[in-house]
Amino acid sequence: MGLRAHRAISWIGRAEACDEDDDARFIFLWIAFNAAYADEREFQAFPQGERAAFLDFFGRLVALDKDRRIYRAIWQRFSGPLRLLMENRYVFNPFWQHHNGIDGFEDWEDRFKTSARAFAQAFQGGDTARVLSFVFDRLYVLRNQLVHGGSTWNSGVNRAQVRDGASILGFLMPVFVDLMMDHPTNDWGKPFYPVIE
Repeated sequence: MGLRAHRAISWIGRAEACDEDDDARFIFLWIAFNAAYADEREFQAFPQGERAAFLDFFGRLVALDKDRRIYRAIWQRFSGPLRLLMENRYVFNPFWQHHNGIDGFEDWEDRFKTSARAFAQAFQGGDTARVLSFVFDRLYVLRNQLVHGGSTWNSGVNRAQVRDGASILGFLMPVFVDLMMDHPTNDWGKPFYPVIE
């Protein structure tokens, strides 16, 4: 856990130095997220996939969050940006699968509506872990757009989603790391690339 926290904090610090560069800030915060949650076991024979790994991590964090810091962030500070993110088709993976000609995604609009309803139910029901899972599904698409060169740096297009994504991650990542540090004996998984002498 110490190595995870140390690495995540280092990337959070780097993100904070980005000032107005939301693209870089988002990428550095995503690296911090990877440092905090990613488990080496995911890369063994039968990986469970990103979505399941996210949900597992969020479930553990929410269970430990007795002061409900994550809950308050979602419902008080970021309810507007989260709803806008969920209503944005440009960070919905099936939208891009369809527009990239991949079979089986002709119904992306129905999936989008179904996802929006499921998110609204989780949001209204106070299911913090599930809300985070929906949000990070969208942020993962944004991450892919940035990291894989599917976006222009500092572009005038879709700036709100990058800015909001960086703000959401910028607030949540320190909370996630604090919760991990408050519970150092929990099994946070084996970190990638341990320090080997």
